[in-house]
Amino acid sequence: MATLVGASTSAVAITAEHAGIAREFVQVHSARAGGADAGVRGRGGKRELHRASNDRHVEGRLWSVLGLCEIANFASLRRHLGRARADSLVLDVARRISGLVPDIRIAAAGRSLIEICFERETPEAAADDIDRIRKSFQRTLDLDGEPYHLQMHFGVAAAPSVEDDEVLLAEAAESALEQARADGRVVMLDLSRADLAFDKLTLMRELPRAIANGEMFLQYQPKVHVRRQEIASAEALVRWQHPTRGLILPGDFISVAEQAGEISTLTLWTLRQVIEDQRKLRADGFDMLLFVNISGQLLADPAFVNEVCEMLANTDAKLGFEITETAVIRDPESAIRHLQFFADSGVTLAIDDYGAGLSSLAYLKKLPARELKIDKMFVMQLTSSNRDPLIVRSTIDLAHALEMEVTAEGVETPSALALLSVMGCDMVQGFLISRPLGLDAFRKFLADDGHLDNANGHPASFVRPESFWKRA
Repeated sequence: MATLVGASTSAVAITAEHAGIAREFVQVHSARAGGADAGVRGRGGKRELHRASNDRHVEGRLWSVLGLCEIANFASLRRHLGRARADSLVLDVARRISGLVPDIRIAAAGRSLIEICFERETPEAAADDIDRIRKSFQRTLDLDGEPYHLQMHFGVAAAPSVEDDEVLLAEAAESALEQARADGRVVMLDLSRADLAFDKLTLMRELPRAIANGEMFLQYQPKVHVRRQEIASAEALVRWQHPTRGLILPGDFISVAEQAGEISTLTLWTLRQVIEDQRKLRADGFDMLLFVNISGQLLADPAFVNEVCEMLANTDAKLGFEITETAVIRDPESAIRHLQFFADSGVTLAIDDYGAGLSSLAYLKKLPARELKIDKMFVMQLTSSNRDPLIVRSTIDLAHALEMEVTAEGVETPSALALLSVMGCDMVQGFLISRPLGLDAFRKFLADDGHLDNANGHPASFVRPESFWKRA
């Protein structure tokens, strides 16, 4: 049975790797509303799904439940069923769930992932519904007359109040899904627990031990070059597998590391691990640039800069550093000087989350950066906003004029990928290509050319003729 856990066993806030992604929605009516096949139709955006939940909340003060259901063996099923049939599996899953849970709203969130949302009077009632869904997938699913077993991961979050932030609910569900992937079980988080907020003082004490005891690990999210249709590089993302709290994602411990004075130790550990992982990738025949995020606090630390430059002088690693605009603006003079030291040491520099902060062209033109990453908040609304395409296109043109390549973060749909290709974007990164992967899974992803499959397997998803995008 699905069990509710609080922050004592898991983290609930994450980076926005999943929350707010642009999705193509389907509405599946429950059997009580007219049968599982009463309607599978298009919907608007993510917020409509949650807003419907909040409208009910005002009247009845019900618990909102948001769940992410992932087909874990999707790749295997695709090999047996074929790509076209496998791509519609989410609808089969949605239809089965819709017949089990009354008044449920279901959204397709990807080729192997769906989002469910419903309300209940108590979290225990919600857990019962989730358990009913889980048990239903212990039975085979009839696909074109043949029985298939779907291995499912379930990450669920429940919140009791209309005031609860819908983004927090989505982040908690994503955190629960991360744990479910690791444990192979249903994970359901209760956002009402009094101990939900992390005890930062405790985490500060525990962080040095965590680094020493091997509780930190890395995942890699690839960046795909649009025209060459190949993985150009990958971003290293640090995770903390806490022995009692479960998986803790960077949004919950990076600021703690900065406050505790441990950010330098953590980043140096990350760099050493990335260098070691790169050696393993090279042994497999994959010689690619690996990026590490560098805190703005460290850009102003001469001791850290010197230690990193010495480390790089003794290795043949191909590294990139991602830094935010905000990090530079804190102390632009020392930041630009230290970034130049890194560039002179062979590091490729990328400006991360461009547009999210106070963008300064005066500083941008001075930075020795070779890549600019457009913040995902613009990319996610690329096909649903009138202004965001103009911002993205102008940013791409600006970066090219400054002789930088452009990476679009948060690419979640083929339509966004196609539009970015038309605009002349150089690289893309996001759940459409791949979620962050552990090293072994990343090596397999590279060997299988997984980025081509995940982008619908059509070269046209990546490439548009140059003459076409120049006219756009």
